[in-house]
Amino acid sequence: MKKLLPPILFLIFVIGMGLICWGVGSPHQIHYPYNLVGLPVIGVGLLLATAGKRLFKKLNANIMTFDEPTVLVTEGVYKYTRNPMYLGFAIAMLGFSVLMGAAISSFLLTVVFVFLTDRWYIAFEEQMMRRKFGQDYEKYCRKVRRWI
Repeated sequence: MKKLLPPILFLIFVIGMGLICWGVGSPHQIHYPYNLVGLPVIGVGLLLATAGKRLFKKLNANIMTFDEPTVLVTEGVYKYTRNPMYLGFAIAMLGFSVLMGAAISSFLLTVVFVFLTDRWYIAFEEQMMRRKFGQDYEKYCRKVRRWI
């Protein structure tokens, strides 16, 4: 899984959500046009993820999950969440769940995505950040929550 980057995992889960919802025929709880409420939720999630990515690029911070961190980013959206890109993906997945009719299977996939992200990617990144930035990172962790 070390080679599987988070945006790719996100896409795999969204595609999987669609295949399960329509391919297997999971019962939909929300029907058209009410399912369209998921669109702005997807937009908010992707905007949050993009804001985190843009700030990384602006500060020349390494964005690659498994490479060594270069900058401790604590400004912008990082003042409110330590993981805006992952949080954005999770919010977007919730939006896709609603858009796809709110099948129980789609919400379960969202939960699995959040669990994998938290236990695999974030745990790995936090270990690297602690090693690289030490007390500065610990201080940041005390001020800003992992998710929200």
